[in-house]
Amino acid sequence: MDGKMLARLAAIVFVAIAITASLIEMSRKDEPVPVVAAPTAQPADGPMSADLRRCQRMGRAALDDKDCLATWQQTRDRFLGRDSRTGEER
Repeated sequence: MDGKMLARLAAIVFVAIAITASLIEMSRKDEPVPVVAAPTAQPADGPMSADLRRCQRMGRAALDDKDCLATWQQTRDRFLGRDSRTGEER
């Protein structure tokens, strides 16, 4: 068996396997996946949330407001898992 004949035989086997796999995949019946609605996030109603909303309404003026800066620092610390007094991770 020479190289050309071996290459043709390999190509025929490959095509036969590809056709078989395609026919098997096409004969499968796909069941629809049930759609589950994600729960809507409810905003937290707390003193920090009220401060954050107040700072948001202030716009660029909030950059100079010391209360807004302190609130943002507390929010960052809470998000990053740091102790707001020492700045170290918990």
